[in-house]
Amino acid sequence: MKADSSPWRVDSLLSTSFGVGYLPIAPGTWGSLAALPFAWGIATIGGSTGLLAATAAVFLLGVWASGSFTRRTGRKDPGIIVIDEVAGQWLTLAFAPVDPYYYLAGFLLFRIADITKPWPASWADRKLDGGLGVMLDDVFAGAYAAAILFVAHIYLG
Repeated sequence: MKADSSPWRVDSLLSTSFGVGYLPIAPGTWGSLAALPFAWGIATIGGSTGLLAATAAVFLLGVWASGSFTRRTGRKDPGIIVIDEVAGQWLTLAFAPVDPYYYLAGFLLFRIADITKPWPASWADRKLDGGLGVMLDDVFAGAYAAAILFVAHIYLG
C-alpha cells in the first residue's frame, strides 16, 4: 500500500466497512457476512423501506468513500473495499422476510451473483471507474439476487 492509504482515514474506514475488508482470504465474503446482522436490525425496525433507505445511503457513501480511496491509493477496485458488498447484500435482502433461512439464501445468492457478475454487473465492473464503478456492479448483482430470492419467497411462501 502507498503511504497515504492509512486505514484510519474516513474514506478507508467507510470503504473497508471499518476494517472488515482487511480480513484475510475472501474479503468480499466477509463484507457480505458482516452486513447480515445490520440488515436484520434495520429490517426489523424499518422493514423493507428502512433497508432500502439504508442501502441507498450506503451506496452514496460508498461512491464517495471508495472513489476517494481509489484516487488516493491509485488502485482501481482493491479487494479490501467491501462497502459495495454491504450495499449489494442489503439490496438482496430488502424484500426478504427477516428469517435465518432467507438470510442464508440471500447471502449465498448474492455471493454467487457478485462472483459471476451477470450482465450488467460485468459491464459496470469493466467499464466504469471510480466510486461508481466500485459500487454499481455489486448493486446489479444484488438486484439479481433479490429478484431470485423474491420469486423463491412467492413460491415457497
